[in-house]
Amino acid sequence: MTGTDVSADTTPFFSDDNEGEGPTDNGVGSPQPEEEESASGVSDKRAKLTVAVLCYINLLNYMDRFTVAGVLPDIEHFFSISDGTSGLLQTVFICSYMFLAPLFGYLGDRYNRKLIMCVGIFFWSLVTLASSFIGKDHFWALLLTRGLVGVGEASYSTIAPTIIADLFIKEKRTNMLSVFYFAIPVGSGLGYIVGSEVDDVTGDWHWALRVTPGLGLLAVILLLFVVQEPKRGAIEAHPEHTLHRTSWLADIKALCRNPSFVLSTFGFTTVAFVTGSLALWAPAFLFRAGVFTGEKQPCLKAPCDNSDSLIFGIITVVTGILGVASGVQVSKMLRIKTPRADPLVCAAGLLLAAPFLYLSIMFAQASTVATYIFIFLGETFLSMNWAIVADILLYVVIPTRRSTAEAFQIVLSHLLGDAISPYLIGVVSDSIKKSDSYMWEFRSLQMSLLLCSFVAVGGGAFFLATALFIEKDRHLAENYVPSDDAPIVVPKRGRSTKVSVSSVLI
Repeated sequence: MTGTDVSADTTPFFSDDNEGEGPTDNGVGSPQPEEEESASGVSDKRAKLTVAVLCYINLLNYMDRFTVAGVLPDIEHFFSISDGTSGLLQTVFICSYMFLAPLFGYLGDRYNRKLIMCVGIFFWSLVTLASSFIGKDHFWALLLTRGLVGVGEASYSTIAPTIIADLFIKEKRTNMLSVFYFAIPVGSGLGYIVGSEVDDVTGDWHWALRVTPGLGLLAVILLLFVVQEPKRGAIEAHPEHTLHRTSWLADIKALCRNPSFVLSTFGFTTVAFVTGSLALWAPAFLFRAGVFTGEKQPCLKAPCDNSDSLIFGIITVVTGILGVASGVQVSKMLRIKTPRADPLVCAAGLLLAAPFLYLSIMFAQASTVATYIFIFLGETFLSMNWAIVADILLYVVIPTRRSTAEAFQIVLSHLLGDAISPYLIGVVSDSIKKSDSYMWEFRSLQMSLLLCSFVAVGGGAFFLATALFIEKDRHLAENYVPSDDAPIVVPKRGRSTKVSVSSVLI
């Protein structure tokens, strides 16, 4: 290890050096920055630009993810597939994303995060573009490309929140995370809107998949020239000690012994289950309800009636903004009275969402207006969780384990959440269906979607349990001190390596 500071933007990709373990000396004669830098090594203006770019990419990721859901009736008609097979489109993508998350979490805690994201997003853009040229006899190819899209999302979602965590602390971090997570519902809604509108204009659902690749390449350019990687943990490191990396296995063991992290992850898993189910099936369910009641014509030729995707997309955008903003604001107000505010708000959001989602499903055949009102309320309460759950993870986990924690949460929440829920809902729908009539196409999907309400109640229970441990676990993370035998970095043949303290003490 040399005494020369290596800026975060020029950190070699294949380097074990911890470029961000606390403040470093800039050296004599180094140029003075135009704006004073914080301990993270990034000026306040650049930090805000970095968050803006990360928000844009997050929005783009979710927009691409739900474009397929926006044109699902056309895809089912084009490939002549059942509900169970349709559900595989989302399941395959989530499984790929889920299994790759630990790899990128490991890399994100050790190597240059900006370059990892650039490579992943560039690959995702190319694969998405390739998926738009698939013919009707090659549904397997669409499944394959949707699975490969998970590479780009895994490289981004596990890393981006940790960069924000290294740029801001306390209230500023919460505010920036809320802005970052606005992109999830807004991007999801835009996916439905863009997908359905492009399909209607062109008459071909393939064109809906050609919008995001170009925007993805723009994202890579912005990452390269605007984003500056901060020093890991420097903005919150205590001067009396330096954080040390531990092995991946030690990180996992520590996370499993963190009840707030584990319980909030299970709570977030139920959010993923419900949102994954609604994301894929809500527009199709609303379309079938319209056909069942005689308000819409069945899809006999492309393009299908995608007006429900458009309306659901608009609802998702609005409820996402309202839900994330209200969740953060309510949490801030409650923190004055109790330090357990965050998990309590998450619990309230899920418990309030459950009955409204139930009513939206049951009223679909009676009143379209009532259905949309209940969906609006249910999604608003459901969206209260997004930014708060991310904030909980960041303040109960130490900086050098955050990417691994993000990856762990992604794996578990998707494995038991939206990786299985779209397929499960489709399979249950197929098993309930007694005939191919329009009535049973609607009824079977209606009964299977009721499962979401009961899962939401279970999620509320997990967050209530999180509230019992949140104070203790936050205190332990903020006052973390490595053990006496923690690994330190010493030079060995020109490269850094880690050995225990006891092996070098005399």
